[in-house]
Amino acid sequence: MRIQRYGPDVLTVADELTEAYAEVFTAPPWEPRDPEETRVEFRERLETDVRRPGFRAVLALSEDGGVDGFATGWTTRAPFRTDRAYGKVTRRLGADRVNELLVGSFEIDELGVRSRARGTGLGRRLLSALGSGAPGGRAWLMTWSGAPDAVAFYRRAGWWEPEPVPGEETDMVVFIAPGRPSGEASGSGARASGH
Repeated sequence: MRIQRYGPDVLTVADELTEAYAEVFTAPPWEPRDPEETRVEFRERLETDVRRPGFRAVLALSEDGGVDGFATGWTTRAPFRTDRAYGKVTRRLGADRVNELLVGSFEIDELGVRSRARGTGLGRRLLSALGSGAPGGRAWLMTWSGAPDAVAFYRRAGWWEPEPVPGEETDMVVFIAPGRPSGEASGSGARASGH
C-alpha cells in the first residue's frame, strides 16, 4: 500500500475515492445512510472542495489501485462557514475562539479507512501526511460525538479539545492538532485527556 498526495487532481480517482467514502460512512456508527445518496452527496462536495484554497488530499492505494484510506482538507478562511455542521462549531466555541483557533488553520475535513485496512496504523499515517505542511503547523478537525471510536482515535493521536462555551456543548467535537499550546491564547483550553 502506498500513500499518494493529491491536489485538485484527486478528481482523476474520484470514482475510487467515492466508493471508499461510501463504504466507510454508511457503516456503523454512521448508518443508517443510503449508500447511493452518500455517493452522490460526497461526489458533489468533492467537486466543490477541490477549489477551496489550500485543498489537499492523501489516499492510501492498494496494489490493485483501490483506495484503502483517504484524508482531505483545506485552509480555513474567514468568514467561517455556516453550512453543514460549522454553525455547531461556532456555537460550541464562540465566534472569537473560532477566529483565534480555526481561521487560518488547516481543516482536516474527511478521514476514513476501509474495514479491510483498519488496525494497521493507516489512519495515523493519513492524518500525519495530510496535516504536515499545515500553515504554521496549525490544523483542526471536527467529528461527531456519536462516533466514539473516532473521538478516541483523535485523543490517542494527541489531538486536544478546546473547552466548549458553558452550556453550548453540541454533538460535534472539535479537535486541535498536537503542538498547539493547550492553554490557547485566551487561556480557556483543555487537553483532550481531561474530558
